[in-house]
Amino acid sequence: MRPRFSHNVYLLARYTHLRRFHHTHRRTFSSFLNNIRSNNFGARATPLGGSSGGGDSKGNAFLVPGATMATILMLGALHARRLYEDKKIEEKRERGIELEFHQDVKASFLGILPLRSISRAWGSFMSLEIPVWMRPYAYKAWARAFHSNLEEAARPLEEYVSLQDFFVRSLKEGCRPIDPDPCCLVSPVDGTVLRFGELKGNRGMIEQVKGHSYSVPALLGNNSLLPMEPEGKNESEEEAVGDKSDNSWLRVSLASPKLRENSSASPMKGLYYCVIYLKPGDYHRIHSPVDWNAMVRRHFAGRLFPVNERATRTIRNLYVENERVVLEGQWKEGFMALAAVGATNIGSIELFIEPELRTNKPKKKLFPTEPPEERVYDPEGHGLKLEKGKEVGVFNMGSTVVLVFQAPTANSPEDSSSSSDYRFCVKQGDRVRVGQALGRWKAE
Repeated sequence: MRPRFSHNVYLLARYTHLRRFHHTHRRTFSSFLNNIRSNNFGARATPLGGSSGGGDSKGNAFLVPGATMATILMLGALHARRLYEDKKIEEKRERGIELEFHQDVKASFLGILPLRSISRAWGSFMSLEIPVWMRPYAYKAWARAFHSNLEEAARPLEEYVSLQDFFVRSLKEGCRPIDPDPCCLVSPVDGTVLRFGELKGNRGMIEQVKGHSYSVPALLGNNSLLPMEPEGKNESEEEAVGDKSDNSWLRVSLASPKLRENSSASPMKGLYYCVIYLKPGDYHRIHSPVDWNAMVRRHFAGRLFPVNERATRTIRNLYVENERVVLEGQWKEGFMALAAVGATNIGSIELFIEPELRTNKPKKKLFPTEPPEERVYDPEGHGLKLEKGKEVGVFNMGSTVVLVFQAPTANSPEDSSSSSDYRFCVKQGDRVRVGQALGRWKAE
């Protein structure tokens, strides 16, 4: 006779089995979390420079820190995105399509994000110390993603304690020879030439991208030493130089509220400009383009929009809106200005000639209208001497440099072919390096 079991007994046995299975896996997962917490606590409790491997504890020797894993994943995502965007842009250029300004939803969305706070948080993350054994792998991953040349690094990879330390690295001596020609102006940074030319027309406009321009006085500040001369308003010239789609120069900038001042003045003859974009993989130290005397430093606490190629096509007055540090002074040919424009993530701009300067600080006001912070280096008018090719400052993330300067030019239109005229020796889209000549002229 076969024994009979009730249906309730069967369900009870199955429920007991499921509970045992659940508790077993719960204990396993709990022990796993406890191990991670104990390892992390032990790593934090070990003092830096202690006796256990120069600050690395044995408990976390085989545990990859979460920050390092996040860094590796971030590098992979950025690399994939960069390849996709570069491919699309290259396809358009091959078809002869010139990219025009077009504001999109993403640009509008960036305007409401707390990019300054995000950049400060990202800066703290980039400053985290990486275990010594992980450093070569992390920095080589960065180099592969952004095409950095590790052969030029002045120190072994193991000596860069964080990604930020690696990012602002110096180079081996002789890696950036400076053009010795006294009649040339050299590139202050490694990067890509976006725009260059002579400042002409009312208000001195620089084309950000086809269909949109920004004002040089707004970029450098209303108190700029930029040599301007009064000029009557010319409507046809304004339409040719300015923004054809809208009067974007009339918009109030958070960084420089009074954009319309000096609207009846135009730059003097012989004023030139050059805009150079630094990618994340570039060498990010700033050098002096010529022998000159820096008179004034201005710090504009603006926004921190990205400054990549897409941002220039979608964000109005990008360089005027962003946080930046401007150096102005004189060189043997006249006026000289160097504007270092910050960008999303860290956004920090450091000056070796003024170590106490701090950028991307928390602001008390959401819409600041106060003038930029200004410092005069020498009240007597001599300024701070900067030698050609010497280090001036450093960026802590991808950024842009705008040079505005006077150079030799003919005094009359009839003599415009004079051999002493300044001429650029680069083209738009060229890759340049520190010390490479941007333009030359012949001594009379």
